[in-house]
Amino acid sequence: MRVTTTVKIPHSIMPEDGRFGSGPSKVRPEQIAALEAGTTTLMGTSHRQAPVKQLVGSIRSGLSDFFRLPDGYEIALGNGGASAFWEIACASLITRRAAFGTYGSFSAKFATSAANAPFLEKPALFASDPGTYRLPEFTEGVDAYCWAHNETSTGVAAPVRRVPGSQESGALTIIDGTSAAGALPVDISQTDVYYFSPQKAFGSDGGLWVAVLSPAAIERAERVESSAHLDGVRRWVPPFLSLTSALANSRKDQTLNTPSVANLIMMENQVRWLNDNGGLDWATARCAKSASLLYSWAEQSSYAQPFVADPAARSHSVVTIDLDEHVQANQVLAILRENGIVDCAGYRKLGRNQLRIGVFPSVEPADVVNLTKCIDYVVDRL
Repeated sequence: MRVTTTVKIPHSIMPEDGRFGSGPSKVRPEQIAALEAGTTTLMGTSHRQAPVKQLVGSIRSGLSDFFRLPDGYEIALGNGGASAFWEIACASLITRRAAFGTYGSFSAKFATSAANAPFLEKPALFASDPGTYRLPEFTEGVDAYCWAHNETSTGVAAPVRRVPGSQESGALTIIDGTSAAGALPVDISQTDVYYFSPQKAFGSDGGLWVAVLSPAAIERAERVESSAHLDGVRRWVPPFLSLTSALANSRKDQTLNTPSVANLIMMENQVRWLNDNGGLDWATARCAKSASLLYSWAEQSSYAQPFVADPAARSHSVVTIDLDEHVQANQVLAILRENGIVDCAGYRKLGRNQLRIGVFPSVEPADVVNLTKCIDYVVDRL
């Protein structure tokens, strides 16, 4: 039997929108309106025809402007989400051996994919405890250096800069930007591949991956997919995992396989909204403001504290807050949910008494302030 709470949060301190998920994240009403507007012209139509291709073209052009792409860099996209891109990178980008920085669930999953690929050598792992990060170090024989810009499971943000000596050795820098892209500053020239799925800062659904590719990454994919492996056998790359096929289709403003047109509509609307408001600089400043409000509140609280000890490593997109033992996060979360404030739970596998709050660009900083008031109100009445 479901037990309801008797704690009713006053309307005066409630956020206007109670969605604070770390992905899927808040979808703006204007994105839903764009779906409704596209019901007759886009939804239920062929993705090979001009209307949908123009939509994809707008996404690619908008992201090029948003990330201020260096000359020669291209936007590619395909189905499957960032999880699929890990396999694409193993199949099409890593020649022999990769090095990984691992400091949470998602940064470790890509490394696991590389370790399980029968045609790759055992990866070099540079690991640190949750709540910290560690970048891979230069390693002889490594041709790809990989880590996450933002570890979604722990709320840790890591620097994006090439490993010294890696570019001179011909190695690629491959960065998972899933919960960072659109929320954290990034110099794309410091990467060869910056990939993400759109259910975070871009306020859309999963099932799609987007990758910013350097000329070196494009050349690597072409070479890996066409060349023989170490034992003289050509590497088998399934079409779904072929980065060259994805890029060839992207250049035609389409995907290899049928995409979710609704997802494309929402993402295109979000990219235009971000660019119209000032692009990456505006988005990252907005997220930094919201994150700062949460960290300052936690530092001043008698029962909460930021999980990430190093202020320089604290994420500005996914904020993790530890609660003291006498305040049970599950109880606080249940009451918040019954009052319409949702998706603030910590990452389950981390197993901490914790709140995890997404502060992507769609989240209003004023709503973040009211969230802290609501949490205080609930805790005072437990």
